[in-house]
Amino acid sequence: MSASLRALRRPLVGIFLLMSIAALAYARMFLMPVVLAILLALVFAPLRRFLERIGLPSPAAAAAILFGFILGISVVVASVAVPASEWIKDAPQILRKVEWKFQDLRPATDRLREIESQISDIVSPDATPATGDTARSEDQSNNAGEAASEPDGENATIVVAEPQGELQGLGSTLALAPPVIAQLVFTLLLLFFLLASGDMFLEKVVQAAPTKTEKRRVVEVVFDIERKLSRYLFTITLINAGLGASIGIAMWLLGMPNPLLFAVIGFLFNFAPYIGALAGTGIAMAVGIVSLDTLWAGVGAGAIYFALTSIEGQLVTPWFVGRNLRLNTVVVFVSVMFWAWLWSAVGILVATPLLVALRVLCDHIPSLAPIGAMLSERDRPGDKAAPAPGNPERQ
Repeated sequence: MSASLRALRRPLVGIFLLMSIAALAYARMFLMPVVLAILLALVFAPLRRFLERIGLPSPAAAAAILFGFILGISVVVASVAVPASEWIKDAPQILRKVEWKFQDLRPATDRLREIESQISDIVSPDATPATGDTARSEDQSNNAGEAASEPDGENATIVVAEPQGELQGLGSTLALAPPVIAQLVFTLLLLFFLLASGDMFLEKVVQAAPTKTEKRRVVEVVFDIERKLSRYLFTITLINAGLGASIGIAMWLLGMPNPLLFAVIGFLFNFAPYIGALAGTGIAMAVGIVSLDTLWAGVGAGAIYFALTSIEGQLVTPWFVGRNLRLNTVVVFVSVMFWAWLWSAVGILVATPLLVALRVLCDHIPSLAPIGAMLSERDRPGDKAAPAPGNPERQ
């Protein structure tokens, strides 16, 4: 390779990456269900092969898996929908309760305002008039204006304002429903076809590989990605179920309403690293402030939720997830933020599985070993040394 071509290599790679990101953003409505269906097909591939071994044909196995998947999603959505709809319906009363609870903080905030006013008087005594005189003059002017603007009883006209904000919010929600439903149907149909086709696509890729070594490597990479993705998501699902149960019990002991709903929230939200924990903490704190006796009791409910998610993230998950599936925390956080910016909620869901698949791919290709080292977590004392990248030994 000439020196001029080597000099152009890095700028061309940068341009390619930027154009790839732009393409992912432009085609997001098409690519989101495709990527999600492919990841789900990889996750369910071991289960499909098991059903085929016991005698079910591929289409029947795909239909059984898809039915169970839809049933599980329906149960979770049904358990959340009713309490969530009640919260939305009672939103005005909830806001009034929150405002009333924050009355406990008003003396402290008033004192802070007085201190701020005194400091301003000391710093610039000529420019700032006395606070009390200013407040009295403003009250007098407001009262005078109100008295002057009050109409007579006979000529008064009552104007009823329409709830434009609520209607606009409902309209925007209904406008988003058809694309979301279409993407969901597209994902489920594509998932069914991928599962029903069996190993056809793997066989096509193997046939396209030029040498026996490449054919063997393709099979190893695909099977390793399927196995580790399935293991990772199965382990995370069990951990999230335990976390949800712990959160539900804790909320029940605190006297929070709908502890089952908090259990489901803890289970679902924890599939979104970092963001789910923060969102669940905010919900627990908001509901606690409204439902519990004091403001600080509501803050404590949020703190307990956050403490449980922190214990899960820092102790439980690293213990149960194998070393070869541990990912660099910083890389996971940046990946979640990037895919959330690019594909919103779907991006949050696929960020970590994509990293797991990329990590497995790097373990099998020697030229990608530096990227695999960057994605992996730091070795801990007592960890068994992993096989070198490209080694066909099972990890």
